[in-house]
Amino acid sequence: MDMIYNSPNYCVVEFKGIMAADLEAADTTPEQEPDTVFLGGYEIVDKFSRKEIFIDGALAVRFRQQVQQLIDNEPTMEEIDDFLAGFSSLMQQPVVLH
Repeated sequence: MDMIYNSPNYCVVEFKGIMAADLEAADTTPEQEPDTVFLGGYEIVDKFSRKEIFIDGALAVRFRQQVQQLIDNEPTMEEIDDFLAGFSSLMQQPVVLH
């Protein structure tokens, strides 16, 4: 697990995984390409609303691709936060401290 982004508004943690294409025994259906199965995920925390979401599977693959495109354009912190704000409506899990 690696923290890949941290701002005053958001925190993103990557839970390391592998692409199913890297597994010798990847069991995929014909409509599911092996390189679209990401066995890991991302936790996105909205610090202001104190809510979070964990994404995996196809959504994590799409998130990874969109983040890479964003990085290629050398974004500002505000641009990254705006991108992450797009996930706010999906965040239902409250952040609880132990």
